[in-house]
Amino acid sequence: MKDLLNIAVASMRSGGVIACPTESVWGLTCDPNNETAVGELLMLKKRPMEKGLILVAAMQKHFEDLLENLSLSKRALLTESWPGPNTWLVSHHGKVPSWIVGVHDKVALRVTDHPIMRALCLAWDGPLVSSSANPAGFEPAKTLKEVEAYFPDQLSALVAGETGGRSLPSQIRDLDTGSIIRA
Repeated sequence: MKDLLNIAVASMRSGGVIACPTESVWGLTCDPNNETAVGELLMLKKRPMEKGLILVAAMQKHFEDLLENLSLSKRALLTESWPGPNTWLVSHHGKVPSWIVGVHDKVALRVTDHPIMRALCLAWDGPLVSSSANPAGFEPAKTLKEVEAYFPDQLSALVAGETGGRSLPSQIRDLDTGSIIRA
């Protein structure tokens, strides 16, 4: 597994888009600070940049620069729900590139509990983009075979493994209002 992670991280450091299993489906991921890589991921998915993307990390401290001014009660909500299948919309105060947040003043953040995604984020030493592995309008890939069918010879690396077995994608909630955006 360590060799696969090293190959995946090297691919992302070179601007590549990779696929790996996540909590419920296979995902595409890349360096969130590389505009070209994010553009490639969006092109593969046929997803407009305006929609924004999720950032996923192995631990809450990877988001510390975005969380530093939160109230204790908001931090407690995050701490209680992470790691796990909970994505929170958090004000980014201009600290996140437009190719990640799209037209939104909030960024979607999740601390994953999936062992492969966690290991990938730890090997990367920070957050990564996380988006389901499917072109827009198609069902997310649940298997490596489906990923390969959607994106034949288009990805820099594949990190083999099993999804976390959850049937639904992560819940998305707004940290300021508590509103559920995606159940």
